[in-house]
Amino acid sequence: MRVLVAPDKFKGTATAEAVTQAIASVVEAAGHVAVPQPMADGGEGTLEAFGGANRTTTVTGPLGDPVEAAWRLGSKRTAVIEMARASGLTLVGGPEGNDPLSASTTGTGELIDAAVGRGADHIIVAVGGSATTDGGWGAIQALVPTGRLRGLYLQVACDVRTSFVDAAAVFGPQKGASAAQVKLLTRRLERLVQVYEEQWGVDVSSLTGAGAAGGLAGGLAALGAQLSNGFEVVADAVGLYDQIETVDLVITGEGAVDATSFEGKVVGGVAALAADAGVPAVAIAGRVDPEFEPPIPVHTLEHAVGLDAAMTDPLDALTQVARQVVAVAGFAS
Repeated sequence: MRVLVAPDKFKGTATAEAVTQAIASVVEAAGHVAVPQPMADGGEGTLEAFGGANRTTTVTGPLGDPVEAAWRLGSKRTAVIEMARASGLTLVGGPEGNDPLSASTTGTGELIDAAVGRGADHIIVAVGGSATTDGGWGAIQALVPTGRLRGLYLQVACDVRTSFVDAAAVFGPQKGASAAQVKLLTRRLERLVQVYEEQWGVDVSSLTGAGAAGGLAGGLAALGAQLSNGFEVVADAVGLYDQIETVDLVITGEGAVDATSFEGKVVGGVAALAADAGVPAVAIAGRVDPEFEPPIPVHTLEHAVGLDAAMTDPLDALTQVARQVVAVAGFAS
């Protein structure tokens, strides 16, 4: 039997690549063929879904310090950039180490410019995990003076649908912003709406997902970028539907399954494509929201070993649950 293994990361515990390999090993140990395909929805881990980094560029970090940002340049002149590698919250030590008012996307703009300089004519920017709420102004300042955006297809893989001005209120506290700072950031975003419309004729306040990465998505949209559903960008690029058509079972998963999992994220997206292809799909998750009834079977680490044990050794817990999934699905050796 052939089993497609296409999970997202288990945020904070295991990367999509690690989750994929753990599940695939169980499938192969049962004597079947695993088709590994780590997935992402435009957030952290998107680079790995495309095959991983093969370039590194020194850019300006979110608080001004230089950082070594990894990115990917493919054979068809398509570049994949994770803004978190240049302007991410983890680079400053999380919300405790962040300066929400000063954090800038300058490094992400520099990374895009570097990709153009290496010959990329299609650049995918994954925008999850940011430290910033600068509306993309830092990135724009790094890009516009170069004048190298003409003829470039710039695509933003959004992992949220948040509006531009709401970015501060929705995500500011997660980045260390106080209530007073959220108000200041919101006013700054409101002003940028006016600036972007005046300079480039784009009303970013009306664009779904423009608030991704603290408004970076909207800022890039003002320069002509296309805002796209992150899962769909990744799924199209890796030929996920074609892969699903060749298998007998699909296993997906993420750390926590709830209603939002089926609103543009990996688990719901994979399940929908599997349903279209007439292939059964199951998910593995750390836990499931008790108020939510998933439309596909979900096996949880919480039920199998308990959340404490799962957090201590997530890959061992994943392996145990994957064995249950393979057995329940009728593929046990």
